[in-house]
Amino acid sequence: MAQLSITTFVTLDGVMQAPGGPNEDPSGGFALGGWSVPYGDDDFGRFMTEVFERAGAFLLGRRTYEIFAGYWPKVTDPDDPIASRLNSLPKYVASNKLKKADWEGSTVIDGDLAAEVTALKERTNGELQVHGSGALAHFLMAHDLIDTYNLLIFPVVLGTGRRLFASGAVPTALRHTSARTTAAGVAIHTYELAGRPEYGTYEAE
Repeated sequence: MAQLSITTFVTLDGVMQAPGGPNEDPSGGFALGGWSVPYGDDDFGRFMTEVFERAGAFLLGRRTYEIFAGYWPKVTDPDDPIASRLNSLPKYVASNKLKKADWEGSTVIDGDLAAEVTALKERTNGELQVHGSGALAHFLMAHDLIDTYNLLIFPVVLGTGRRLFASGAVPTALRHTSARTTAAGVAIHTYELAGRPEYGTYEAE
């Protein structure tokens, strides 16, 4: 049975929208896309290679799938550690709008998403990986379906944009399992799902 992991780029104020370019996701009038690009050094590349080497399949939201499908099939170098995985492993697209997925190895799932994802975890070897996919991430978090969070926190504050942990998120406790910082200053933290938060008080009894 696979662990479901999510790997997400976020700013210091929690924004995850359009890290890779100004045209990646301008929805809601967002005009600050591409904020992660100046920090893409060798340390960053090594970590992402490690993540993709653990993949057994990918679960993507429609927008992220379309971004990936527009780029990665054109990268045909068999030694590229990311392209080789994305192009060869199964890809599942969670969407009730997309009716057909042309990228080889892709399947659209649009039924009972929680049940579909649970079934995917049971029949996948290696990690079932989510990358980006904000709306999908919110759904998976609300249903406690994410086992591992890889959060790459960039030293940038934007003040606007779609956030990973949005208002109304289900209270969730996470266990910190590893950390590193790239030479460019990206703090990479990995967490595992630990259930619900516990609460206490500093007030004297």
